[in-house]
Amino acid sequence: MFDVAPTELLLVVVVALVVIGPKDLPKAMRFVGKWMGKARGMARHFRSGLDTMMREAELEELEKQWRAQNEAIMREFPRVDGVDAPPMIAASDTPAGDPGADAKVEPSAGGDGAKEGGGTQAKSAGGTPDTHPETHQVPPKDGPLP
Repeated sequence: MFDVAPTELLLVVVVALVVIGPKDLPKAMRFVGKWMGKARGMARHFRSGLDTMMREAELEELEKQWRAQNEAIMREFPRVDGVDAPPMIAASDTPAGDPGADAKVEPSAGGDGAKEGGGTQAKSAGGTPDTHPETHQVPPKDGPLP
């Protein structure tokens, strides 16, 4: 940054010794050291602020790219809401063996939509179909995600 040759530094020290004097030179050096530390701290703070702004700009750019790719994928593979939609899982997270709790419906290996418990809706422990709305679809095992 500042190119100071050793001879120039020696000249500054000799001038400081003559002008300030040997008695007050330690105080003056301490004062200069404090100001140098403050200047370095401000430069470090400024540099870290610039780095943060650059990182945020990069993140915004990456987020825009991600949104564009996500939109392209969503256009290529539209959401499946038709009759051939895969079965859905009930909203309950309780285990199937818990009495009085809703059972989760899992897709069958055959892919025909039939479940082992009979029917495509989740049934409570009493055997009656639940009226809870489905929360999300189960993606097919071999195909693209909805």
